[in-house]
Amino acid sequence: MPDTVKTYLPAIPLQQRLKPYAFALALGVLVIFHAVGLWGLLFSGEPEKFQKLTPLNLLLTNGLLFAFHRRWNLPFALFAVVVMVVGFLSEVVGVHTGLLFGDYAYGEALGIKLFDVPLLIGLNWLMLVYTTGHLVKDTPLHWLGKAILAALLMVGLDFFIEPVAMRFDFWDWAGNRIPFSNYAGWLGLSVLLQVYFQRGDFYKQNRLAPYVYLVQMLFFVTLYLFL
Repeated sequence: MPDTVKTYLPAIPLQQRLKPYAFALALGVLVIFHAVGLWGLLFSGEPEKFQKLTPLNLLLTNGLLFAFHRRWNLPFALFAVVVMVVGFLSEVVGVHTGLLFGDYAYGEALGIKLFDVPLLIGLNWLMLVYTTGHLVKDTPLHWLGKAILAALLMVGLDFFIEPVAMRFDFWDWAGNRIPFSNYAGWLGLSVLLQVYFQRGDFYKQNRLAPYVYLVQMLFFVTLYLFL
């Protein structure tokens, strides 16, 4: 008599089935969203509409980035909070005193402000420290050398961001001139935060981090070249 008993395999949850494709999907979303933003700012004829999407772009990028961070523990949470708070407060000091970076003021493109500084600025500092820190953490340099190199990568990206920021209402410099103090201030503060990253006792593996920095660099370099 034939065996009519069927063997049923347990259903695999959708989340588990999609897991092997999560990285490719996240990278695709990251690239597509930035490509659309690039087209909108340069070629749509209505850049103002796409400027308003800047906060969404930043939130989406960080959401994808930190979705690939593993081992969310107290040391990492403390690092994230410290970097965001220090980054935000340094901008508050900068905007109101001209110290650290120079004489500048934020526009409306980056969303809701507190003390004349967009709330998302702290998150932007965290993203930059985190991604550049990942880029250099496996180099054979001493931890201080890694911190300096990562800080230079941050300043290198800022070099291309600054003219774009003035064009698209992120922030404006007095006299429409970007002072050397901006880059010196960025470098000094970035080194301090990178030392924290390199010496911090938390997990530092994120496959998406280098690509976030690369996409950001390509995005702003392209805008810079078309200005």
